Amino acid sequence: MPVYLDFEKKIEELDEQMLKLKEIESKGEVDISVTMKELETKITETKKEIYEGLTPWQRVQVSRHPERPYTLAYINSMTDGNFIELHGDRGVKDDKAMVGGFGLLDGQSVMFVGQQKGINTKQRQYRNFGMPNPEGYRKALRLMKLAEKFNKPIVCLIDTPGAFPGLEAEERGQGEAIARNLFEMMNLTVPVINIVIGEGASGGALGIGIGDRVLMMENTWYSVISPESCSSILWRNWEHKEEAASALKLTPKDMKKNKLIDGIIKEPCGGAHSDPEGAFKKVKSEIKKHLKSLSELKTQEMIDQRIEKFSAMGVVSE
Repeated sequence: MPVYLDFEKKIEELDEQMLKLKEIESKGEVDISVTMKELETKITETKKEIYEGLTPWQRVQVSRHPERPYTLAYINSMTDGNFIELHGDRGVKDDKAMVGGFGLLDGQSVMFVGQQKGINTKQRQYRNFGMPNPEGYRKALRLMKLAEKFNKPIVCLIDTPGAFPGLEAEERGQGEAIARNLFEMMNLTVPVINIVIGEGASGGALGIGIGDRVLMMENTWYSVISPESCSSILWRNWEHKEEAASALKLTPKDMKKNKLIDGIIKEPCGGAHSDPEGAFKKVKSEIKKHLKSLSELKTQEMIDQRIEKFSAMGVVSE
């Protein structure tokens, strides 16, 4: 059964009506094709109406939808299964919350890196809920340096509630690992494309978030803190999370307006979870488009533009 969010009640009711009509049709007693077509149109229109008017908090909810596709689903679809995952940071262990490896994107070899969440309770524990440890970020950097060595472009898919905040992560240098990635990614000699496909929380997202093109999918968020954590700091409880989400300016439109990202990837009507294949195609198309434009730049020009872009963020001119 599909999972519906609290603001999707109208869609749920219409989907239930559609199921009843399909049951009647399967019995073959009455021709209801016209009624079904009308209902299909109504479902599409309702989805469009709801999703065009989403509040920042509702976009956060969509980004966390349990049926929303995760990193490996995108990679496997975009590469048609031609993906070889690489493991380990060559120091501590292999972090299951961070995945990466070489894949073929319509014949072009690309290094994919991204956080991976689980699709059920067991997998969520296995993937540490998509929260990487320091070895995850060091593994990501190792793979990016490998791509640089062989002159292959890098695509980073961001979807994390944040870097793992445990004591053992801090003991192994969580802050240093993320800071090292920021420094090293700024100077990579190959094209780097970063796409927020779900949650983009704080330094956990930024640890693989430096690149020539930073894109966000339509129903995602990117911020220094989650709305719940912001609410608990400012109001000492989670009840003001909707207000916090609006104040944080974390939606793709806000991020684009503040020149913190380079583009927004449209999602299928009803969100990526309603049509994963459609979402995969849109992301693949954007990656290919930006790789083509970046391939026309000289290496030093590309690095200079990357540094310039991030250096200009947050600058206030009075």
